[in-house]
Amino acid sequence: MERISVQSSNLASVGYDETTSTLEVEFTNGNVYQYFDVPIHIYKGLMNATSKGRYLNQDIKKAGYSCTKVG
Repeated sequence: MERISVQSSNLASVGYDETTSTLEVEFTNGNVYQYFDVPIHIYKGLMNATSKGRYLNQDIKKAGYSCTKVG
């Protein structure tokens, strides 16, 4: 999945596959996680968030989207 570099102290890059609704996040420590069944409006919200780390924590992690570490 192609990821886009983002301005964040926590996240390095973010990618999204619209056909599978999979969000992929690379953290600044090099870990990569995929979050599943994420609606496109959540992805767009993350990309437009002032604090991407806070948005990821509140609107994706705490919202209960399943995830797996891929790298």
